[in-house]
Amino acid sequence: MKKSTIISMACAAVAVCSPLASNAQTVAADSVMQHARGSRLSVGGYGEVAYSRNFYSDSGNRYSSAKLHKNDPSHGRFDIPHAVIYLGYDFGNGWTLGTEIEFEHGGTGSAIEYEAEESIEFEQEQERGGEVELEQFWIQKSFGRFANIRAGHIVVPVGLTNAYHEPLNFFTVYRPEGENTILPCTWHQTGVSFWGHAGDFRYELQMIAGLDAWQFSRDNWIKPGTTKPFEFEVANKYGFVARVDNYTVPGLRLGLSGYFGQSMHNAVPHDMETGNNKRIKGNIYLGAFDFTYNAHNWVARGSADYGYVSNAKEISAMRKPNTQYVKPYQSNQVFGSHAIATSVEVGYDVFSQIEKLRAARQKMYVFGHFEYYNSCLGGSKEYTSKKIFSGGVNYYPLPQICVKAEYSYRKFKQQYNDEPALNIGVAYQGQFL
Repeated sequence: MKKSTIISMACAAVAVCSPLASNAQTVAADSVMQHARGSRLSVGGYGEVAYSRNFYSDSGNRYSSAKLHKNDPSHGRFDIPHAVIYLGYDFGNGWTLGTEIEFEHGGTGSAIEYEAEESIEFEQEQERGGEVELEQFWIQKSFGRFANIRAGHIVVPVGLTNAYHEPLNFFTVYRPEGENTILPCTWHQTGVSFWGHAGDFRYELQMIAGLDAWQFSRDNWIKPGTTKPFEFEVANKYGFVARVDNYTVPGLRLGLSGYFGQSMHNAVPHDMETGNNKRIKGNIYLGAFDFTYNAHNWVARGSADYGYVSNAKEISAMRKPNTQYVKPYQSNQVFGSHAIATSVEVGYDVFSQIEKLRAARQKMYVFGHFEYYNSCLGGSKEYTSKKIFSGGVNYYPLPQICVKAEYSYRKFKQQYNDEPALNIGVAYQGQFL
């Protein structure tokens, strides 16, 4: 990553772009302010193009009727998982603006279709099923390296992937599956953040809108809890986030993060939960540890996330609220009280041993990757327990561009069919202005 120059005297991005921080990774929420040429306007972004050949069934019943789908044909797909534009601006006197606009899976689109066989009418139809989201939009006041306040739509840095979700921060073609399954990813909500640096530590505290227990699911735990169909985020209840990163050892970053919040009584209408239901809180307790080591031509990353939701059985039994807010397929669906996600990956730059390629700043990491996660610990559906073994290469012709190739093997309990896949991708990440 190129060194950046920040012109704001009190801007916290100075701390972000310091040599200490560049030894490991930069928190994703700070990436928007990494100016490439020192101008007030900062422009950057990242993106991915991916191809997969999945050597297993794509049937929705491949777990409930595993034997029937054991010999189903393979299937392939192209995708643009993420295409992101960073825009930041330094107003001066410690005031900065940061934004992140993300197009997922090609974005969304609509078209007018002429239906000659349906009463000769015109219909407007959804053409693509992706998303366009404003993942960051905040105003920040910096009082010094130790104290910065952000207000607006911010990244929630719980776990490894949320805090470091740009594609050059993981070896696999797609984001690590465990955290991307049980947690909102990228997790972004509206609220207030206080963050800063002290010595070898970076710290952050956030207060954000609470999650919604009506949206939790067996397969994705609390991940759907940020789903809001309204023009606003419901904030009857609040969530609280804390994160600390340490950079004492050169090349090593250690991180601890956590979340606490009430997820019940955070839907619309607010008066629908009365009587005995008022005592049900749906409190979320979530803790995570992660690390990154980047030195001596080795890169290693790992994470462990564990969480608990109180009153999960009672909430699952109540999933019949009189509101259109709950998706029909989730009504009365059971979700687990506990979930876990762990991962570790290690890669070595083999080009570091070839002087000509090393001088040209080219890199080739050969890596191995392992994950274990379960979105419904102790649940009756054992397909939620998954192990993933992956291996492959990451080729960097330039520091900002990476070509990825991996073979992945998703392993289940014996009664289910394992799921091997071949994934190929191209990713970029950088600041342009």
